[in-house]
Amino acid sequence: MNDILSQVEKFMHGALKEKLPQVNLSDLEDNGAVFYMNGKNGTAFDWYVNDHLPCFFMFYGDKENLGAVKAMLYNDCNMSVYVYGEKGHAQPVELNYDIDTDAKKLFDLAVLLTDNADNKKVWDADIRKIMSDGDPAEESVKLFAELEEAFAPSIEYRKMLGQTAVVSKKVREEGWKISYGERFEPTREGDSGWFFSAGNESSEYINNPKNLELWLINSVTMYDSALSNFITAPYGTAIVRTGHDKFEIDAPGKKMLVEKK
Repeated sequence: MNDILSQVEKFMHGALKEKLPQVNLSDLEDNGAVFYMNGKNGTAFDWYVNDHLPCFFMFYGDKENLGAVKAMLYNDCNMSVYVYGEKGHAQPVELNYDIDTDAKKLFDLAVLLTDNADNKKVWDADIRKIMSDGDPAEESVKLFAELEEAFAPSIEYRKMLGQTAVVSKKVREEGWKISYGERFEPTREGDSGWFFSAGNESSEYINNPKNLELWLINSVTMYDSALSNFITAPYGTAIVRTGHDKFEIDAPGKKMLVEKK
């Protein structure tokens, strides 16, 4: 088995023993096997968009089959491990480890896992059953590297979730839906450029800074998921609500729906 995966397995078992000494391997699925959970997004998506490999899991062996230990191996060679007590129902305890490797070896592992798991449609399998030794083929390395460009929109979207937007207080304080949005050139670091309003504010209201507040883009999209399709739109874009769960690019004569949640 690949040396990096051996370290992942070692640290996960060590974390379990340290934090849940009362749990035996016989209490876990397949006696404590570590599963590579690539079935949700796939290796390349998580690598380029989320900066880590798909997570690794050890599961309890009962009917609920909840997670016992979860590991997130990031592409900077750091790993976070989460241990779940009470047969998976307790809040996790976090531990952090440094994997003894370098960026190239970790990248090569991502390529090997793509070749021998994703491309063979082997999903969420025991890591000991996935071929991961040796060096990846040059062509496989090239193909994996080229996938970064394909994920560029998703990478941009993820980065924007931590940026801020200016939002009218009518949205939060009075419960109006966001019905209008416009993206301007950012004026400060961490600013997305987006301005959102309920659509029924007066110019006097909007021009008063006391009536505006900063939201994270992540909060905006959670408040109204219909906005997600437009978050990475270029500067100068204006959008209006045209349905209960629908936005469109603004244009002369476009009718805007203004309503409360």
